Amino acid sequence: MLYLTLKIIHIMSGAVLFGTGAGIAFFMLRAHMSRDVATIAAVGKIVVLADFVFTASAVLVQPVSGLGLIYLQGYALTEPWLLAAYALYVLIGVCWLPVVWMQMKMARLAQTAADAGEALPAAYHRLFRGWFILGWPAFAGVIGIYWLMVAKPAF
Repeated sequence: MLYLTLKIIHIMSGAVLFGTGAGIAFFMLRAHMSRDVATIAAVGKIVVLADFVFTASAVLVQPVSGLGLIYLQGYALTEPWLLAAYALYVLIGVCWLPVVWMQMKMARLAQTAADAGEALPAAYHRLFRGWFILGWPAFAGVIGIYWLMVAKPAF
């Protein structure tokens, strides 16, 4: 029963991690494409909140439930497919942490511009480009981890 509970928790938190990331990317991109400063500011606030409530929670649950599953299934922590998953998890984190900071900064810049009735500053656009670029390796990393968890390849 413990194994099934941990497995469900691990799968669900992985789905939350992937789904929230994809949803945040979609809504941020759509808001940005609208070119409406007030929309960008409002969506930016929601995205930051979603990242802290959902993504951060899943980021904490994933390693705990994953380690429990590894132990219960009798795998060594050094299985090659697990080492690859750890590396991808670190890559995702290295991308995600600056992205969260960028989202917070972009939301503040957009809100300031909206309050002043001004266009978005150049700093917002620079941050958006960085946010967009860092999203791709993080997204690919999550897909890679899913593949590793399902395939458990023998390298």
